[in-house]
Amino acid sequence: MREGIAGRVGRIVAGSFNAIVDAVENAAPEVVMEQALREIDDAIADVRSELGKEVARKHLANKRLLEENRKHDELSEQIEVALKDGREDLAEAAISKQLDIEAQIPVLENSITECGETEVELEGYISALQAKKREMSEELKQFKASSSNGAAPTQAASGDASVSSSSKVQNKVEQAQSAFDRVLAAQTGVGSSGAATRTEDAAKLAELEDLARKNRIQERLAELKSKVDK
Repeated sequence: MREGIAGRVGRIVAGSFNAIVDAVENAAPEVVMEQALREIDDAIADVRSELGKEVARKHLANKRLLEENRKHDELSEQIEVALKDGREDLAEAAISKQLDIEAQIPVLENSITECGETEVELEGYISALQAKKREMSEELKQFKASSSNGAAPTQAASGDASVSSSSKVQNKVEQAQSAFDRVLAAQTGVGSSGAATRTEDAAKLAELEDLARKNRIQERLAELKSKVDK
């Protein structure tokens, strides 16, 4: 499990050299600082990975949107031909397909917008992490310069710091995941009570939706027929 990108970046950027060192008992400050820099590098790599996924999602959504719009235009031409030939059955089938396409287009457009916004957000995270790395690298450089003893950190201290840090991160992630699962269960109404009633209601709603869809098809068919007759 990974920490949420926003939470992870926020924690890193909000942290400071002194706070990191003070949080780990009996650990060499220089070792902890170098570990923090490695964590920033890992975070940057993760954010870049997420950014790549968002770019791919937006590309696919754009491609799908163009394809659906093209299909919709083709169907409009086919409906006109069918009506001129008196084939209302074919026109009706094409209108049904158009309605399916029209239902998907707003979702695709919204997905493209969301991907674009997420791209900007992730690019901002990368810039913030890179700035933080430069800041902490300078602090580490100053610490090394001002250190008088020059004692090398022990491997044990490094291991303890790593275990402590990773265990805290894992606990936070597990707590967040548990909270998410509870909210999801509450929102979806998962449970045994009233299951039969919900199933019956769902069937009625599905029947109502089908009826409304047929009415929309007939209305559009009538509208297109009137245009052809003119």
